[in-house]
Amino acid sequence: MFDIGVNLTSSQFSHDRDEVVARAFSAGVSGMLITGTNAVESEEAQRLALRLTRCWSTAGVHPHDASSWSEDVAATVHRLAQLPEVVAVGECGLDFNRNFSTPQDQEAAFSAQLAIAAESGMPVFMHCREAHERFMTLLKPWLGKLPGAVLHCFTGTQDELKACLDSGLYIGITGWVCDERRGLELREMLSMIPAERLLVETDAPWLLPRDLSPKPKSRRNEPAHLVHIMERIAHWRGEDVQQLAAATDRNVKALFGITF
Repeated sequence: MFDIGVNLTSSQFSHDRDEVVARAFSAGVSGMLITGTNAVESEEAQRLALRLTRCWSTAGVHPHDASSWSEDVAATVHRLAQLPEVVAVGECGLDFNRNFSTPQDQEAAFSAQLAIAAESGMPVFMHCREAHERFMTLLKPWLGKLPGAVLHCFTGTQDELKACLDSGLYIGITGWVCDERRGLELREMLSMIPAERLLVETDAPWLLPRDLSPKPKSRRNEPAHLVHIMERIAHWRGEDVQQLAAATDRNVKALFGITF
């Protein structure tokens, strides 16, 4: 089972990054995609992917960092997108929940990254929070020019999920679904996602599954916990976990064009 979203450049992993990766592989993770969220971290993600086995990376600018978008940043993302370790443009998209960057800056950076992805023949790794209508408006004109797209860490409504599926998007599910306080609606929607569109991720070090037992001493999430997330998703979908893991691995290979 492949983790499509690991923020391995986070300072939370600075003291034991290699051990975290080793634990993930020992637990049964087959590979991981290291997320790039700005120019500097995208470069670091690529270097990690080059050094580590069965790891790849994305290159892009998260909507929180959209105000940093510039011609130099665009050139960095475009350059990284040509490297074999980099298999998607992103994390890009819109986040109107926090607006750390203005909506206008977010939209400009998102559209620019969609253009880079289309020009480079790359899929996109996307983020959307409380911005669905505008997100889809900006995305739809590009879908026919992109080889694929995933909306990672989906936490939207049933209508939003249907719209994403109708547009051909892959859907990334995290340990959010394991949260009994805020993940119950998403849990009920799991059966709506066709197996051929489902991807799984930890979004580590964020979103530690709340139903882990015994509870870890640290609140830091790790890619090793992907096994637990996959087991819970399979349980709530009423499917065999090994068959579902195999399906999601096929999706990873189809979307990102990698072998592991």
